[in-house]
Amino acid sequence: MIPDKTLVGKDVYHAAPEVVEGAHVPNFQKYKELYSQSTEKPEEFWGNIAKEFYWKTPRTGKFLDYNFDHTKGKIFIRWMEGATTNICYNLLDRNVHEKNLGDKVAYYWEGNDPEDCMQVTYKELLQQVCKFANVLRAQGVKKGDRISIYMPMIIELVVVMLACVRIGAIHSIVFAGFSADSLCERILDSHCSLLITADGFYRGDKPINLKQIADEAIRKCRERNFSVGKCIVVKHLGVTEATGATDETCTDRASSNTQSPPAKRSCYNLQTTWNADVDIWWHDLMKEASDKCEPEWCDSEDPLFILYTSGSTGKPKGVQHTVGGYLLYTATTFKYVFDYKPDDVYWCTADIGWITGHSYLAYGPLANGATSVMFEGIPTYPNVSRFWEIIDKYKVTTFYTAPTAIRLLMKYGEDPVKKFSRASLKILGTVGEPINPEAWLWYYNVVGNRKCPIMDTFWQTETGGHMMTPLPAAIPLKPGSATFPFFGVVPAILNESGEELEGEAEGYLVFKKPWPSIMRTIYGNYQRFESTYFKKFAGYFVTGDGCKRDKDGYYWITGRIDDMLNVSGHLLSTAEVESALIEHAAVAEAATVSHPHAIKGECLYCFVTLRDGYEFNETLIAELKDQVREKIGPIATPDYIQNAPGLPKTRSGKIMRRILRQIARNEKDLGDTSTLADGTVIEELFNNRCRTA
Repeated sequence: MIPDKTLVGKDVYHAAPEVVEGAHVPNFQKYKELYSQSTEKPEEFWGNIAKEFYWKTPRTGKFLDYNFDHTKGKIFIRWMEGATTNICYNLLDRNVHEKNLGDKVAYYWEGNDPEDCMQVTYKELLQQVCKFANVLRAQGVKKGDRISIYMPMIIELVVVMLACVRIGAIHSIVFAGFSADSLCERILDSHCSLLITADGFYRGDKPINLKQIADEAIRKCRERNFSVGKCIVVKHLGVTEATGATDETCTDRASSNTQSPPAKRSCYNLQTTWNADVDIWWHDLMKEASDKCEPEWCDSEDPLFILYTSGSTGKPKGVQHTVGGYLLYTATTFKYVFDYKPDDVYWCTADIGWITGHSYLAYGPLANGATSVMFEGIPTYPNVSRFWEIIDKYKVTTFYTAPTAIRLLMKYGEDPVKKFSRASLKILGTVGEPINPEAWLWYYNVVGNRKCPIMDTFWQTETGGHMMTPLPAAIPLKPGSATFPFFGVVPAILNESGEELEGEAEGYLVFKKPWPSIMRTIYGNYQRFESTYFKKFAGYFVTGDGCKRDKDGYYWITGRIDDMLNVSGHLLSTAEVESALIEHAAVAEAATVSHPHAIKGECLYCFVTLRDGYEFNETLIAELKDQVREKIGPIATPDYIQNAPGLPKTRSGKIMRRILRQIARNEKDLGDTSTLADGTVIEELFNNRCRTA
């Protein structure tokens, strides 16, 4: 680690004086001091942070106990075992009753329609959470039960997740863009007997009938001999049961009790089916519920939530996080990475259906008593200035979004941005994928007016929080680099033989020691947990990402090494997409690779081998795209589907995706092809390439 004022050049950006003034970590020397303490004396470092939160009982075991080496026994990680607390209590009760933040705005909610907005204070949020926690208890939900949540970006989503936490239930949130098949798969895997959803929502000008998708998922579960006992439905668009008629007042939502009810509610005549044996309206349950609810005190190592991420086998992995360590890490990363101050207004544009929304729209900000913006819409509706309009509307100081969104808005030029002042902005951030230098510079120069440092954060669903990231005042920035490890994170770069590489190097990114929010297991499948993350290199947590380190010690994430794709910041499994394609009667075999995309970063390029009697044409391509959308969701829709009468395989039958990636990109230098069983397929695949790719 060598950055200091001697690190200069046209590609290095130092913090402005106003950023340094009052910063939690004002310079690189202070960063090094805190980093050394966090890695050499983790009990002292994290123990001091733990004192900032409420613990019902102190720990009884070691502060940190772990084994990363599967050859020496079962993998395990334990932080503060025996200490009991409740995250909801720390996020709400502590802020309301101990810090006197009851009247502070917890969330400004901005709907899909610009006129559809409201705010909720910490006191109001606590009341709503307690009411729904009592609803859950009345439905028979107990500590350790799994609850499936399939909801749009509305305040009730935060209420539901914190109500689960309050009573010790384990929430499993499924992104509302996933299909009925994907929702069914996740319900079955985690054995969720209760589903919470909404009637529907808008994505831009397109209405999404969420209840209909949820009904289909419940039906599919029933076909596989699993019963979802109850489905609680939020009346968000204002449809009424069975008839589909609109309720123009739309006042049944719990959040209508907040200080600023919606000025306008988007209502749409969705046909909502209703099963009185299963379905219950949210507002009917909330009417009589008490707003007082004693929290369930949980062990630090008790499960907190399950969140599914794609796996290389095609079967999603239920990543399980625990109570104490996740609380410490999300609170700490939020405070330091965004240099949070009490008067800040923070906006993370991520959906809570992803880990970014969990950690940096819900848990991390609330643990710090922050005011956040929660956004239901998309960046281009009703116009391409929507982000910048919202920033001015709420005087946002910290803005955290995805490189995909930045690249999308870049193509519209600077004018839509400069229509708004953005004068309140102090810190910018990116998440989900590495940001290319061109997008970084546009974000810095145009959006941030050359005064806002960009926190380019690398982390994963499995890590729970930021792993490699700058700190605003302390670390000089290089466009496209995630810079250095956060406190407590010990990275290494390994070669294929598992040897640690020093100095300038490129290879596998791994971590040598646990951090508090590291995942504890894959729900119901410890063996998969061990084999996925610890078997390739014994003694290390394997991220699955490649990385290079430059001469100054900066880390640069180079992308996935395993059979995974990062599309618009969403991790997708090639095996899962291929499985969806093969389910079509016309497809005998399929292979999926990544292809560069100007907006998404990567997109899906699929090769399909047809069965005899089927013709490859535009109709079939449309059917195959629909098949993937139905089985996984719109985010997995392939951009390109190519006819492949044969696929390049080794003599043992393994598909050589390396060659397919080069064909997709029209790169003729294929390197060593001596292991191909049949080299004649190469020319035909090049001839059949999608011409627009």
